[in-house]
Amino acid sequence: MNGQSQNLKELLLQSDEEFHDLAAKHHALEDRLNELTSKHYLSEPEHIEEVNLKKQKLLLKDRMEDIMRRRLKSQPGDIDQAPARG
Repeated sequence: MNGQSQNLKELLLQSDEEFHDLAAKHHALEDRLNELTSKHYLSEPEHIEEVNLKKQKLLLKDRMEDIMRRRLKSQPGDIDQAPARG
């Protein structure tokens, strides 16, 4: 992710409730996927869950990227003014 995209993501995490919610859900799915992938063996239900989680995670990421693209088109100058995190 380039610097401009990272700045936009930080701005949206702080200012866009939908984007923030999507990011939180994406993170929760990632945590669960990490739990599943740390296992040496997945049962059939766990394997199905893993596949479904990956699909859900991709859908969330696509929605987040769509929000970022729309924001870039509508307000391209706002990105450089995103607050820096320390």
